[in-house]
Amino acid sequence: MIDDILKDAEQRMQKSIESMRGDLAKIRTGRASPALIDHLSVDYYGNATPINQVANISVQDARTLAVQPWEKNMVPVVERAILEANLGLNPVTAGDVIRIPMPPLTEERRKELVKVASGEGENGKIAVRNIRRDANNDLKNLQKEKEISEDEEKGGNDRVQKLTDTYVAQVDEIVKEKEAEILTV
Repeated sequence: MIDDILKDAEQRMQKSIESMRGDLAKIRTGRASPALIDHLSVDYYGNATPINQVANISVQDARTLAVQPWEKNMVPVVERAILEANLGLNPVTAGDVIRIPMPPLTEERRKELVKVASGEGENGKIAVRNIRRDANNDLKNLQKEKEISEDEEKGGNDRVQKLTDTYVAQVDEIVKEKEAEILTV
């Protein structure tokens, strides 16, 4: 039973880490990455549809994204969605391809993005700690129902804490890497 609770907690912590990585990927670092606009939605025949389902997004070079809608009539719709997203990007349309040059980041903007990355890291740590709390509550309930002894509960809590420490350290490392990436000119 304790192993099941630990296994569930570990899986949930891994999912939290992956979610945080996804959120950090959306933070612009001056380098072109499709993740910057993947989350945008466009109006596709009356439905809000993710941009990557109506267009091919590719990295043309280190500082340019190329977006090629599959239907020619979607070019202005996709371009408007990128402009309205307030990402500080200015798409340039050439025929049926939309090119998005990445403007260089100012020092001030880099510092703001580092703060945003730190905030995402804190959210990741909070998610991991909430999972720890849930696992500890599950162990406490098992002990109350006399399915495990107090010593087993204590041992389980220690194992949950070690797992939590491991994932919090992972969050710190991921955020540190992202901050270094943002500050690299």
